[in-house]
Amino acid sequence: MKITEFLKHNFRHFNAAALIDAAEGYKTHLDNNGKMMVTLAGAMSTAEMGISLAEMIRQNKIQIISCTGANLEEDVFNLVAHDYYERIPNYRELSPAQEQDLLSRHMNRVTDTCIPEMEAMRRIENVILEEWVKADQAGECYFPHEFFYKILLSGKLDASFQIDPKNSWLLEAAKKNLPIIVPGWEDSTLGNMFAGHVISGDVKNVHTVRTGIEYMMFLAEWYTQNAKEESTVGFFQIGGGIAGDFPICVVPMLHQDLQRDNVPLWGYFCQISDSTTSYGSYSGAVPNEKITWGKLGLDTPKYIIESDATIVAPLIFAIVLDQ
Repeated sequence: MKITEFLKHNFRHFNAAALIDAAEGYKTHLDNNGKMMVTLAGAMSTAEMGISLAEMIRQNKIQIISCTGANLEEDVFNLVAHDYYERIPNYRELSPAQEQDLLSRHMNRVTDTCIPEMEAMRRIENVILEEWVKADQAGECYFPHEFFYKILLSGKLDASFQIDPKNSWLLEAAKKNLPIIVPGWEDSTLGNMFAGHVISGDVKNVHTVRTGIEYMMFLAEWYTQNAKEESTVGFFQIGGGIAGDFPICVVPMLHQDLQRDNVPLWGYFCQISDSTTSYGSYSGAVPNEKITWGKLGLDTPKYIIESDATIVAPLIFAIVLDQ
């Protein structure tokens, strides 16, 4: 039985039914010549979301991505250091002393998975620092994802791959030169490293890596060119946080701050969230709240699935991919 057949037969109510509805809405949006932004919060790359996300990119089911700096870099960490990762199924039971032991071994824990500092983070730092310095000395500036595209497409890391490269979503995005928005990149391991290299003088110009404001300016231009009344852009949000909050605001910015007319609202909205509706939490806000901010309209298809994104997203992608 195909995955889609199983899901449609068994997923009939509550969050399960919302999953089916959201997936069908995603397909309808693309069938109507719409484009889709996918946003990645949390630690989706360390959760190896790339296995399904890369296929979505390959089959042109995603036209633009917004992600945290952590998701940007952690896909590459996993690509070159997967064999050194350690999984800790009993992570809920770890004592402070056991956590300290992980630190002493330079194993940085993300829930049940430990990222090896030396094999992953420092290996990538050494490679990308060359690109930072090269650009800095040439007086050039690039976005965070563009530096990754450079090193991935250069072949410098090919010999270090420890997973099947078809499961790296960032490598697949690089091949297509997919536009990526990385708000708050400074809040990432490589962002911290870059700050350190600027402080130490290895990089002279802090703007060698372009900023979040420039990302918003780029997104405003991209949205203006791609969002049309007859072919709108949809918004598929995995998790909450800045990966979703930042890019969704481009629409009210174009309307309210630039006073532009005829800018379509987002044409589809879905959020997979484990943040229950609460007091003042944007991540936990129901989609209708976004109407009041000029992001979604009365008739925008809206879905929210309150569940674990590592379970839900691959299932939705399977339906979209007709698996």
